[in-house]
Amino acid sequence: MATRLPSAPPILPGLAYIRPLGSGGFADVFLYEQDMPRRNVAVKVLPSDVRDPDLRRMFNAEADVLAHLSAHPSIVTVYQAGISADGRPYIVMEYCPGSLAQRYRIERIPVDEVLAIGVRMAGALESAHRAGLVHRDVKPSNILITTFGTPVLADFGISSSLIQKSADEVLAMSIPWSAPEVVAEQTAGSIASEVWSLGATVYSLLAGHSPFERRERGQNTKDLLRRRIARASYTEIARADVPASLQTVLSTAMNRDPARRHASARAFAEALREVQVELGLSPTSLEIPEEEWAPASAGVDFTDSALRGPARSHLERDSTRKRRATTGVSGLARDEDTEFSAPGPARRSAVPWIVGGVVGLTVAGAAVLVAMFATGVL
Repeated sequence: MATRLPSAPPILPGLAYIRPLGSGGFADVFLYEQDMPRRNVAVKVLPSDVRDPDLRRMFNAEADVLAHLSAHPSIVTVYQAGISADGRPYIVMEYCPGSLAQRYRIERIPVDEVLAIGVRMAGALESAHRAGLVHRDVKPSNILITTFGTPVLADFGISSSLIQKSADEVLAMSIPWSAPEVVAEQTAGSIASEVWSLGATVYSLLAGHSPFERRERGQNTKDLLRRRIARASYTEIARADVPASLQTVLSTAMNRDPARRHASARAFAEALREVQVELGLSPTSLEIPEEEWAPASAGVDFTDSALRGPARSHLERDSTRKRRATTGVSGLARDEDTEFSAPGPARRSAVPWIVGGVVGLTVAGAAVLVAMFATGVL
């Protein structure tokens, strides 16, 4: 299948385009500089030719889920969302200059760092689950690194509700890190499948490859990976510095039977923290909401495919007046900046000048008469 070419960056008020950051299956991400407050931001945009309501629904859900959860220190922050001048939905998010997409393949990540990442991501997932949400695409490339070097979970584009499930729910997966029941299309996502994916992600960061990947060329097609995942036979990580206790934690998280995995993301995190204590490390803080916590906003509507958010402004013009044609980027800039441009010089009427002139002459004449009386001329 041909790769989709990235779309052109939209012109957005208060944001200056810098460069592209990447393209995915249904959206493009660009780097912009925000004018006020001054900072770099990542802007995720739907391509201009996307009219599929399912994609718009997923895009809306991602914006709402991020707004719902982005106060969590291990989830990427969303700043705003809207519709560009050319009608494309966009989300403005925290810019993270790094990710784990390829790092684990080119360097040996220390065990202590991987454990800390695992605990943080488990805390993010536990928080999402308590809000009734599942991510459904946990993998190394969706763990970004902020400017402060902190890992955060990103890309909630195919997230869904734990409570409301529909028959026409989109099945989406990243096969190397998907649980057997997801690969078999028995579920679109659950807490158990999230535990599997996070376990597979931690495994990848330590092993330098996904759990069922083979070194031989041509042995990692989707069909072959599906078969290996269906059998789900755990292979220990070939690293002397990975303790047996950590191998046990990962093999439990990636058990073929969902009922035999850790019961929750929190339970997985606690197991990783126990390994940290065993290794003489300080346990990473597990940041999850309190039991009595309730979401601060309304629940996410995963069925909403409407174009929402601030759209570009426009001025109603007299139909008899000839409209000046605008094309290209300059035309978009004018349309987008309608609300923000300075007002032009006002057209002056002749009537005020006539009235002002008459009044001025009358006052001047009265002054002359007073002066003549005062000097005895009259």
